[in-house]
Amino acid sequence: MELNILTLITSIALLCILCSLIQQWRQCYRSSSSGPRCYPVVGCLVSFHKNRRRLLEWYTELLANSPTNTIEISRLGARRTIVTANANNVEHILRTNFGNYPKGRPFTEILGDFLGAGIFNVDGERWRMQRKLVSHEFSANSMREYTMSTLREEVKGKLFPILESLAREKRTIDMQDLLKRFAFDVVCKVSLGVEQHSLDGSLPTCPLADAFDISSEVCARRGAASVSFLWKVKRWLVVGSEKKLRDAVQVIHRHVDEAVEGKVKKMQMSEKEGGCSCSGGGYDMLSRMISAGYDRKSMRDMVISFIMAGRDTTSAAMTWLFWLLSQNPNIEEEVVKEGTWVLSDSNNNELGYDSLKELSLLKAVLYESMRLYPPVAWDSKHAVRDDVLPDGTFVKSGNRVTYFQYGMGRMETLWGKDRLEFKPERWFLDQLNKKGELRKICPYKFPVFQAGPRDCIGKEMAMIQMQYVVASILNRFVIRPADNRRPVFVPFLTAQMAYGFQVRVEERRISCDNVMEENSVDV
Repeated sequence: MELNILTLITSIALLCILCSLIQQWRQCYRSSSSGPRCYPVVGCLVSFHKNRRRLLEWYTELLANSPTNTIEISRLGARRTIVTANANNVEHILRTNFGNYPKGRPFTEILGDFLGAGIFNVDGERWRMQRKLVSHEFSANSMREYTMSTLREEVKGKLFPILESLAREKRTIDMQDLLKRFAFDVVCKVSLGVEQHSLDGSLPTCPLADAFDISSEVCARRGAASVSFLWKVKRWLVVGSEKKLRDAVQVIHRHVDEAVEGKVKKMQMSEKEGGCSCSGGGYDMLSRMISAGYDRKSMRDMVISFIMAGRDTTSAAMTWLFWLLSQNPNIEEEVVKEGTWVLSDSNNNELGYDSLKELSLLKAVLYESMRLYPPVAWDSKHAVRDDVLPDGTFVKSGNRVTYFQYGMGRMETLWGKDRLEFKPERWFLDQLNKKGELRKICPYKFPVFQAGPRDCIGKEMAMIQMQYVVASILNRFVIRPADNRRPVFVPFLTAQMAYGFQVRVEERRISCDNVMEENSVDV
């Protein structure tokens, strides 16, 4: 009797396994025309592993060959993932059915040790509350003016002397590292109101900056891991890369907590002396959050998110822009001419917030550069409920849904046959007139700043910073690659140029004043 029951249970178990295998075979068959080849149990793990060092190109090829520019990835050790470069799908995910696609626990778990409960790593009411408060602070005129004054101080007082020295001594430098250090100093001053001096070569390497580098890299490797179970075990055992991450996060927390404590004491002292509490702080984000009544942990998590995003995204975008301009000297010359004319019309040859708006070609060049080399290669959400995307793709509750910015910039359906060419004129209403009005591109076709309710709060500030820095450098210097190697795009949390960007720096012979003199003679 017992033997018969055991046989029955075993038969039922085997039948369940067989049904599961049949279901996986059917799923693989349905996905074969819109994704990689997959097999029962392991899914597409074999193909994924073979292409792990070229995931961007692999995904782009699969998406381009898909009739809907959408593919399905199912592999052992990971949840089913929908990857799309379809603008209608992106709008559905980021706006139309926004509530069904939060970042989700799998995403926040990857970044939770690093970003905590900051605005970039939370969902729901906690996100809405932070978004409302931060949006108000970013829109303040005083914040914009503080950012502009910080940029002027950092560019003229720190960045220019380094570039002048490099040009004079004919030395090479890693432009990516230089821009990252510069951006780190700027974002720390704007976020914390603290000077970091990362550009000062006479000082030791900044431990806070190193800790951010380690944390970003380890978290990126978590997200790209073939099997997430492995990094979770390492975290539990506190070994290898996970130990490095824990130590780095402790360094970050200590530095930010010290900055918060110092700022609070300064503001309290100012209040005791009869002044307003905010007068002891400043216009930086930390002072504003203290005045708004944030608790200490929330301030720490928010500041960490701002520093991470503000440093890596702008420096990555500018690095690729300088490389693209070096490969397209005619476009660089036009950008320089635009900058010199705008400077000549401004007060004291000084770029300001209003004059930056006149740099339409530079803005188009930045957009075109980010189209080809977006600061963030992809972004993922996790479905709360079953859904169907506009292209007919079924999304099951718990599935990961990824919109792929890098691939979107390379889709013929979105950008035409010249999609792989660097053509800033595509951003103008009249492509023959590069001084005309820029086209309004659908943000779901070009989601480099995300789109919908979660679009990037700091996108205007980021564009101001990049325009100011690039225009200032190009007006004074020529940046050229030190070798002929074609750079490699690496998708960490934010995009990096593998092995850096070694460049030579030369003084630009035609300055704004010289151009004006030449033009006055011609007239």
